[in-house]
Amino acid sequence: MPYRGPASTSAPDLLICAGLDPSGGAGLIADVRVASSLGARPAGVVTALTVQNTTGVVGCQACDPDLIGHQLAFLMTDLEVKAVKIGMIGSTPIAKAIANALHLTSAPVVWDPVLYPSRGDVPLVDSLFGDAITALRPHLTLVTPNARELAFMTNLEVTGLASAEAAGRALAHRLDCAVLVKGGHIAGDDAIDVLISAAGAREELRAPRIRDGEHVHGTGCALSSAIAAYLANGRELAEACRLAKDYVRDRIASPARPGRGAPSVV
Repeated sequence: MPYRGPASTSAPDLLICAGLDPSGGAGLIADVRVASSLGARPAGVVTALTVQNTTGVVGCQACDPDLIGHQLAFLMTDLEVKAVKIGMIGSTPIAKAIANALHLTSAPVVWDPVLYPSRGDVPLVDSLFGDAITALRPHLTLVTPNARELAFMTNLEVTGLASAEAAGRALAHRLDCAVLVKGGHIAGDDAIDVLISAAGAREELRAPRIRDGEHVHGTGCALSSAIAAYLANGRELAEACRLAKDYVRDRIASPARPGRGAPSVV
């Protein structure tokens, strides 16, 4: 293919703080792919290293919080980021380092609170997760938990859409930010997400469920990164969520199959 000249330099900078999935189906690599495809320019740091392939996760090690804090502080004094996406934080000290760096920006922050891998039983948070929430809370624009994460973060039972929405309202009140309650793992003919504002307003995002879509790896990472990319490009929150849901749905319908295990969204 012939060289067509330099890429556009007008893309808004999107800061990504996420773990590294060596298979590329989730985490920082997937976030970069999604953000780039939607017209944002990714920058960021690795919060944790995982041992995984397409068949599952067997290990995880958090990175050095002091180094991450130094990386972010130096980066943020240079780049004017237009949005932030946080994925797996790795540890509570890392969450505090990220929160400290976020004082240097007023950009919207989307947090996908990755607590457990979809393929494996390796916990991805420490015992002080409540302190991590407290540190990040003042900076958050949107949190995008799945049903299991929502139950963990609220200590409420989540068995269906109604209980998930109730838990989402409790979390939005606690964090004073919007919460996108994801319905991908909640039974029903349609995949229904509910966007709940900090003030309690409700907006439903509904789409026909794609068969076996719940088995596609990396959907949560892709959704939150897509929302952040749309926010970086100036979209309002509700519109960014709707556009991101459509984007991820298209990729669930035609997932990548890089290995012998689960297909991935990118």
